[in-house]
Amino acid sequence: MANFDPLPDRASGDALDRARAQGQMHHSIATTLLVIAAARAERAAPPVHAARQRLAKIYGASRLRKRMERDAARG
Repeated sequence: MANFDPLPDRASGDALDRARAQGQMHHSIATTLLVIAAARAERAAPPVHAARQRLAKIYGASRLRKRMERDAARG
């Protein structure tokens, strides 16, 4: 028959704490990866992708205009 100790020693309690912490960390990592995957899928969706491309063009044109204004002011 197996000998079961009703009161685990401190070492096994520490092992349980470590295992629980590791399980929580794995769950946190998995959740984070799911969020990242969802964000990537959303960004790749055609309407969002097109909007991001349009905003990038506007931002680039705005930066170019400001740079040209600074260069013209310098002489």
